[in-house]
Amino acid sequence: MSLIRTLNGVTPQLGADCFIAENATIIGRVTAGNNCSFWYNCVLRGDVNDLILGDRVNIQDGAVVHGTFEQSATRIGNDVTVGHNAIVHGCEIHDNVLIGMGAIVMDNAVVPSGTIVAAGAVVLENQILEPNCIYAGTPAKKVKELPASTAETLKGIAAKYVMYSGWYNSGK
Repeated sequence: MSLIRTLNGVTPQLGADCFIAENATIIGRVTAGNNCSFWYNCVLRGDVNDLILGDRVNIQDGAVVHGTFEQSATRIGNDVTVGHNAIVHGCEIHDNVLIGMGAIVMDNAVVPSGTIVAAGAVVLENQILEPNCIYAGTPAKKVKELPASTAETLKGIAAKYVMYSGWYNSGK
């Protein structure tokens, strides 16, 4: 059974129609919108700062979302995909973004709309990315500009995760 834990008097607040895998962990100062999905072995640890997620955010298997004590909350917009084993820490991620598998986004970084952070990339502390681009490598560097229509494609990926989570929710 998933662990949704109150900590220091604060209980995670999750919107309607969210999917929470049996071994997902969501603790404390976490607020999520509607149709979000929290996949197997992901951890959202809102113990030291706020974790605020919009609608249709999917936090995939093994991903970790955290903040920095008294410094950096984590804010994630709508229609965001956080890939398997990614780390999102004390940063700001705007709408229609893909954080690739195993990527790391550090404190006070900003990932704007329509951006893809490639698998394994490391977005450094305080790094501000450009919208509608792909970033890859360690440290993450812009490798390609994308058409504005990419934001719609990324929104479509998030919509697929809403569909996938429906497969699991229908089995309850």
